[in-house]
Amino acid sequence: MTTAPQPVLRARGLALSYPGAAGAVFQGVDLDLARGEVVAVLGASGAGKSSLLRVLAGLQSASAGTLLMEGAPLTGVHPRVAVAFQDPSLLPWLSLERNVAFGLDFKHQPALTEAQRRARVDQAIDEVGLSHARQLRPAQLSGGMAQRAALARCLARQPSVLLLDEPFGALDEVTRGEMQALLRKVVADFDTAAVLITHDIDEALVLADRIVLLGGAPGRILGVWRVDLPQPRADLLPEMGALRLEILTRLRTALRAVRGEAALA
Repeated sequence: MTTAPQPVLRARGLALSYPGAAGAVFQGVDLDLARGEVVAVLGASGAGKSSLLRVLAGLQSASAGTLLMEGAPLTGVHPRVAVAFQDPSLLPWLSLERNVAFGLDFKHQPALTEAQRRARVDQAIDEVGLSHARQLRPAQLSGGMAQRAALARCLARQPSVLLLDEPFGALDEVTRGEMQALLRKVVADFDTAAVLITHDIDEALVLADRIVLLGGAPGRILGVWRVDLPQPRADLLPEMGALRLEILTRLRTALRAVRGEAALA
């Protein structure tokens, strides 16, 4: 009998609440993440998506539940978990190359020789197609190039898990499509697992192997859909019309329920 591979990241019963707050931010979240897959987490504003990502990243402790990284408890920042946000957050006084290398010497990172460090940075910059711009400063980069540099900074850590919080939201439509295609390439080339936080159903349909809908008050998983269509999918959105409508209907129902509860409170 073939044994299923162990998820690289496993969450069971995750919940987050703050002292003195009226309720939890999210609760009861179960999630398995495998290498080579993209999981999109959808939800309206305030559903707890970004808070969930911070917990998965080890940047914030859950109030309840368990979180395992490669079978071991995740209790803080992990060297094989990388996070990218909507703001590239590049340091303006450093070149692109040095921005990509930034963080490799932090205490929680494994010790690297100079040759290993150089190899990681070179591979990451090549992967995102910015070899020609490695000496440029952030002010000289377009929005798309800055996001590529931020992605390269993540890849230099050779992550097992890549967590992305709406990283393409501020980009124009063409650049956004290019970055979506790049993300799929990176996941395949690095055999990493990715969680993409987004509010855009079409982006989730184009990119994700699975779509998770987070909503309610507090946030709960309201539905999970597997997207079994080949990549690339940018031209297949019309074929996903029924799935899009199902997700949108579930999201609207959840929003109406939350607003109704708020009106009665």
